[in-house]
Amino acid sequence: MNVGAPLPGARSTAAAGTEAAAPPAPRLMLVDDHSLCRTGLTDLLRQRAGMDVVAALSDPEQVIAALREKRPDLLVLDLRMPAMDGLTLLQRIRAEGLDTPTVILTMSDSEADFAAALRAGVRGYLLKDMEPEDVIAAIGNAARGELVVAPAMTPKLAQLLQSGPGARNRGDLLASLTERERQILEHLARGESNKTIARALDISHDTVKLHVRHILAKLNLSSRVEAAVFAVEARVTGMR
Repeated sequence: MNVGAPLPGARSTAAAGTEAAAPPAPRLMLVDDHSLCRTGLTDLLRQRAGMDVVAALSDPEQVIAALREKRPDLLVLDLRMPAMDGLTLLQRIRAEGLDTPTVILTMSDSEADFAAALRAGVRGYLLKDMEPEDVIAAIGNAARGELVVAPAMTPKLAQLLQSGPGARNRGDLLASLTERERQILEHLARGESNKTIARALDISHDTVKLHVRHILAKLNLSSRVEAAVFAVEARVTGMR
């Protein structure tokens, strides 16, 4: 799996033409207790990718106030921090009514940590031992609304799906979806954001969000990442 194309079947996000106006640089917030990682990643994102790192924090207690003030497009969050682990912090962020899309960047390749992050609804799960250019590309994709998973974690994602109720009853679960939900599931398989799906299907962003919630509930899944991989595997075995 290519990091630039985060999930199997994902389409390129390259600009269609050279004359189109360049989109604004993604605005990112980083949270990591290691100064070297925080500073190095900030420099890479700014200098190599032209992204706007609006804050790089070490103290989780500062994050909620900074999110309210800065309103970043994406939060890049470490998992293991002494003051507070990343998923506990993410729960607090959501409890405050903040829905900032979040990517976990961690050293942990634990299946349990990965599963917990998916249940928390993260947009991606990346590993710190990835090549720097791959991390930068994945963060850029996530900022554009795509789902990103470290290549080393994709077998574990497949294992999680195969061990869940969805694998045992895939046909019945797919049959429970409406035609519109199946269409949206196909778009999720390509790693598309809600806004992109809304434009493609000529429906509202809120309608897409509602359909995604229904899809996750019907398929017994916890996140868009799981739904996207489920859709890819289902298509391979005869969804279409």
